[in-house]
Amino acid sequence: MRQQNKKVSFKEVFIVITKNDQLMWLALAYIAYAIANVATTGVLLLFYKFVLGRVGEFWFVGLIATITGLIAVPMFPFLAKTFSRRYVYLSGLIMNILAYAIFMFAGQNLLMVQIATVLFYFPQQWIFLSALMTITDSVEYGQLKNGIRNEAVTLSLRPLMDKIAGALSNGIVGFIAVAAGMSGNASVNTITQHDIHTFNLFAFALPGLLMTFSGIVFFWKVHLFEKEHAQVVTELESKLTIQQQEV
Repeated sequence: MRQQNKKVSFKEVFIVITKNDQLMWLALAYIAYAIANVATTGVLLLFYKFVLGRVGEFWFVGLIATITGLIAVPMFPFLAKTFSRRYVYLSGLIMNILAYAIFMFAGQNLLMVQIATVLFYFPQQWIFLSALMTITDSVEYGQLKNGIRNEAVTLSLRPLMDKIAGALSNGIVGFIAVAAGMSGNASVNTITQHDIHTFNLFAFALPGLLMTFSGIVFFWKVHLFEKEHAQVVTELESKLTIQQQEV
């Protein structure tokens, strides 16, 4: 099933991506999440410095990102087997959106900000692994649907989307910093309530909408999960067996 007997042309590479509807829908959902994620992670330092006024506490963000990653990754196989990747991905987005709400209303309450930080970073690996495994499964789905198998092209889509989001990160951070008056000689004492509202809009509210969009697309359009992939593999093996017998 994994055998590729010929080199794939550029035209066929294009078909591998664009004719695989599950891959395309997942890419749309994931790029929306990735852009929202980098938009927030890139400006959290500004939040701690200019809104919370506790830049010395920013070390907590790095600590939480490390600890939550170490905890969340081993949990993923159990959660995916018990609830399906679909609900693991959606649960992660819900936690992120809840974190945004807490960030926006926490003000200078350090405890609330730390809770929001945990909720924001904890599900990141769940979302990443859910997307990665679904992209991996789309290799067989595309092979069954289009008759063309190309693991390299299919699996390169996820890092490509991360690189696109990362490339946008500096521009997003710069835009938010300027729009919210958090550049140059600005300090926590010069930031107005209007500046904070502007910051919350671009750092939390709009990314929250992007994650909501990601969740809607993932829930309604992505259907390639554990049971569906098993069925795809069965159909593909049967199809290839018939083709071999005919040859």
